[in-house]
Amino acid sequence: MPSAVVTGGAGFLGSHLCDYLLARDHRVICVDNLVTSSLRNIEHIRDERFRFVSHDLTEHLELDEPVDVVFHF
Repeated sequence: MPSAVVTGGAGFLGSHLCDYLLARDHRVICVDNLVTSSLRNIEHIRDERFRFVSHDLTEHLELDEPVDVVFHF
């Protein structure tokens, strides 16, 4: 199963990309600091392949799993 990171994943475009990737059997790590986005955009996602990380990417982020692709919004 491919693994994708979506930065800005709780925003309007990012949340739709998360839905799209999950529908195509990806594992999705959604990273967002929620400054210009909202948890309301992803609250409908109830999938074990989805993980939300609250983080400001101006700071270093290290993930403990392999990643195949990064979508940076």
